[in-house]
Amino acid sequence: MISLRHVQKNFGARLAVDQLDLEVQHGEIFGLLGHNGAGKSTAIGMMLGQVWPTGGDIRICGFDVTVQRQHALKKVGAIFEAPVFYDYLSGWRNLEILSHYTAPTPAKRIREVIDWVGLTGREKSKVRTYSHGMRARLALAQALLPQPELLILDEPSDGLDPEGIHEMRQTILRLHQEFGLTILLSSHLLNEVEQLCTRIAVLNRGKKVFDGTLAEATQKQNWVRLRVGNFDSAIEQLRAAELISGARDQKLISLNDGVGTDQIVSFLVGRGMAVFEIAPQDETLEDFYLELMKPRAH
Repeated sequence: MISLRHVQKNFGARLAVDQLDLEVQHGEIFGLLGHNGAGKSTAIGMMLGQVWPTGGDIRICGFDVTVQRQHALKKVGAIFEAPVFYDYLSGWRNLEILSHYTAPTPAKRIREVIDWVGLTGREKSKVRTYSHGMRARLALAQALLPQPELLILDEPSDGLDPEGIHEMRQTILRLHQEFGLTILLSSHLLNEVEQLCTRIAVLNRGKKVFDGTLAEATQKQNWVRLRVGNFDSAIEQLRAAELISGARDQKLISLNDGVGTDQIVSFLVGRGMAVFEIAPQDETLEDFYLELMKPRAH
């Protein structure tokens, strides 16, 4: 559904997206992660034909966006950046006007999406009376008008309260389950991504630093929680014995392949060190992401 090959975007001297390769398969919910300024919105803008790439190939639904934009985006719905509405008009009238930017939409279809996103009863109210959550639902209604096969959501839960975030999460799951939509979700809410997505890509300063399944992200290393009298001394000796490949946070060690916790305990106790605790550490997406974002020594 989405294919990016060696995509690059420069804004003057600033490199915003650096040789990005990305594949989103039909029927999956794919998460795009990265801090502010990492290049997520720029990448999405290029997918939607709103930002012109400096180089590379971008194909949506099999069509080159830069050459066949109308065909590429015919079955694409999107919430991109902050949705803008006419506050002095009703939600219904906004959808009528906005649908004409692509193709006139029958009243029956507008009614369907209003019912689906839960705005029935407020569709004739002026948008200026809408809560933030209602505006988010109106934005989703707009994205659903063309009966899309691919939905691109750029920070859809941004600014929502916990209840609104929960509602948006459930709505995304329903869209995926009931309509079989392919969904690209860009978000800084790691907990939401962890609950929704099966595959993710992480951008850092415009460059992709990870691309894989959530299982690969959270099980990338065999982390074990270790509590001993002198952590630094224990790490030094374990490294020398080639039993571990890494350590972090003064409590976690990463075991080398084939090494069990029993060997770690036996080794340390044999050298006169008391081991107070040793146990597998289930790594969360947040743990993985923060570790990935740490500056690396060159």
